[in-house]
This record gives sequence, structure tokens and C-alpha cells, in this order.
Amino acid sequence: MTVDRNALKKRAKVREFALGLPGAVEEFPWGESVAKVGRKVFVFLGVGDGSHPPGMTVKLTDEAAHAHALTAPGAEPAGYGLGRAGWVRVPLAGQGVPAAELLCNWVEESYRAIAPKRLTAELDAGGRG
Repeated sequence: MTVDRNALKKRAKVREFALGLPGAVEEFPWGESVAKVGRKVFVFLGVGDGSHPPGMTVKLTDEAAHAHALTAPGAEPAGYGLGRAGWVRVPLAGQGVPAAELLCNWVEESYRAIAPKRLTAELDAGGRG
């Protein structure tokens, strides 16, 4: 499998953005990178070693954002029943992949859906959002 450097750059930007959110931590359940807040996952980043196609999975509760994310090439409702709860898997490699800025917006929305109110208030006070 060839490494898509652009996809890896997007993954790195998304990871950095996610871990910069208040209270966010990175953990590696199942050998994959996830960003959590308050022990709850808000973005699945998969593995970064090139062994699997790069992608991210986020929870999008806003109907417009959810529908928009599903228009990305290769995007699909997340597996394991998560899709029913608004989780969407978005590939980071290939033609038509959303820009890193949009991916980060989706990560922030997912964070807001999962994070405690005091942390979203902290995020808002920090000028982001």
C-alpha cells in the first residue's frame, strides 16, 4: 500500500487540532489512535503507520454537517452500530477529500457533542468555535 503523504498531513493536522481542545487526551484502544474528553471518544483517527487507509470517524449531530460529511468520497456511516448515533467515517486519502479546515470543524462539532458543558464553555471563552 502506498503512503498518501497528503492524507498523512491531514491526519496530523486533525490530530493536533483535536488534542488542542480543552481536556482532550490521546489513547490507543484496539491499537488505534483516538481523542477522548472525559473518558469518551470524540474522534477515531485509526492507525498512522500506513497499514490501513487513513480516515477519521466523528459524531455529527447537526443534520446539515452530517449530510455534508456523507457527501465526501468514500464517507459512510460508522460501523458497529455507531452510524445510527450520528457517527461518520470520512477517508483522508483520495480525490475530493475535504480540506483539513473542514475536517477540524467536524472534529470540533464531535467534541461539542461529547464534552462536558464546562469544557465547551472553556472552548468558547478561548475564542474558538
